[in-house]
Amino acid sequence: MSERAPCHDPAHTPRWGMVIDVNRCVGCQTCTIACKHWNNTLPDVQWRRVIDIEEGEFPNVQRQFLVTGCQHCAEPPCVPVCPTGATRQRVDGLVTMDYDVCIGCGYCAVACPYQARTIAHEIEGYYEDAITRQEERVFDLGRVGVAQKCTFCMDRVDDGLAQGLTPGVDAEATPACSAACIAQAISFGDFNDAASNVSEMVRESPAFQMHEELGTDPQIKYLYTTSAVPGREGETRDDDDDRLSDPTNPLVGQVQTFWDWRAAMNWIFGGVSSGFLVSLWLASLQGAIEPGLLAWLNFAGGAVMAVGLFFVFLKIGRKLRFWRAISRPQTSWMTRELYVVALFGAAVLLGLVWPRPAVFAVAGLGALAFLVCQAMILWRARGIPAWRHHLIPWLLVASGLFEGMGLFMAVMALLAAGGAVAGEAARPFAAIAAVLALANLVLWRVYLRSAAEHGIAPLSRRVLQQVDHLLMPIGRVAPAVLFLFAIQFAAGNAAAFGAMTALAGVLAIAGGAFWKFMVITRASHQQGFAMPRQPHRGSGTRAAPPRLEGTDMRPVA
Repeated sequence: MSERAPCHDPAHTPRWGMVIDVNRCVGCQTCTIACKHWNNTLPDVQWRRVIDIEEGEFPNVQRQFLVTGCQHCAEPPCVPVCPTGATRQRVDGLVTMDYDVCIGCGYCAVACPYQARTIAHEIEGYYEDAITRQEERVFDLGRVGVAQKCTFCMDRVDDGLAQGLTPGVDAEATPACSAACIAQAISFGDFNDAASNVSEMVRESPAFQMHEELGTDPQIKYLYTTSAVPGREGETRDDDDDRLSDPTNPLVGQVQTFWDWRAAMNWIFGGVSSGFLVSLWLASLQGAIEPGLLAWLNFAGGAVMAVGLFFVFLKIGRKLRFWRAISRPQTSWMTRELYVVALFGAAVLLGLVWPRPAVFAVAGLGALAFLVCQAMILWRARGIPAWRHHLIPWLLVASGLFEGMGLFMAVMALLAAGGAVAGEAARPFAAIAAVLALANLVLWRVYLRSAAEHGIAPLSRRVLQQVDHLLMPIGRVAPAVLFLFAIQFAAGNAAAFGAMTALAGVLAIAGGAFWKFMVITRASHQQGFAMPRQPHRGSGTRAAPPRLEGTDMRPVA
């Protein structure tokens, strides 16, 4: 797939984009059908969608339509996260997909704030019983199991330029949705050309970009006003918590399904295993565990980490291409995680035959690096507000260390009971565990209290509150109290100390697994859509100003 589009003037680099006039759109869905016809998308896959929005309370109501799809952002969050390089950005700004390279991991989909990506894991016909001949002829098996999205019909654009046509002016060189729009509501052109149709439109009329506060600089710009009827600023009641708490509201983002319980297992097993290995490294510095035993404990921790990675393997759409995920260490934290795993795994295996402090240090630091990679992977999923909160990396790192220390304390209690380690070997680490419990408690509370101001929607906040009811008493307060009690009252009784710290460790692991599972699979509502400025049409107070002032046909009473 070429990274450079042909152009009339070699010295000019176009910046293709769209202008959508919300006043003109009538919600006929012609653009959706034209897109499906030209791109032969699978059933239930729509690259171009039209959202039907009804707002207000009778008699002050309004109905409008919002055309959505890939925004071909100037700063696309989907590009840097892709571990294979399947998602790229051309010099003309178009964000492209290479289906032959994509592994279907879904990272680009959760990174997109515009719900523009789809992954179809199997071919289903439009009719339940059979796939028609037409469907057999046009369906592209290369799109199954991989991410797909709107391309601004780059084949039409490139072919048109090669023939000397002008995209946005000549229909053959214009995206199908724009060329087919019966109301001329979708315009396409070159934003880098001041004389182009789209440049003139946004220069002469006010426009907004969806979610421009996220810094993506989307290249679909929406007109919301006309010379006859001015637009209006969005009203508070249009996006208040009551309205955004309604899952039937078309503007409200639904729970993402790209990363399900299998993905959650990666963070659960990865967090506890990496924290456990860091704890083992600290124990090696203290000489608390004999080197031979330490090497096998490292191996066991690595096996737990491998289980989490295996769940990720089960989730990807094109499993035989998994090796391609090593392609983007320069930008993708998912790729970096794999390189860290390779280094860490080599250190763990080397430790079995050469158990030396330097090897344990590499394994421990590698585990810490793995934990950081996991934290950054989730945080870089910009399309999920609950994940892109700035405290998410800190929460994941702190929780992983706490869970790992909890597992370490439970293992040490078992080893001490069996005489494999000294009874007092784990006592210096109980204080560290208590501090980690308190740190996690504070981080979680701050995250929860600042959720609304950081854009986490009401539906996600509701889930987080439910998590809080169990997490705080069972997964945070109880372990902290048990660790402190063990230090204060059971330091001289090895059996009691081991029992209390082991129980605290189990509760820490359970709490960490619970909140990660819920945040990844239940509180993971997508960004949703927004109309910060709107056309002024409807009834009652939402009617256009000329109607409110009265006309010859309808005078004001």
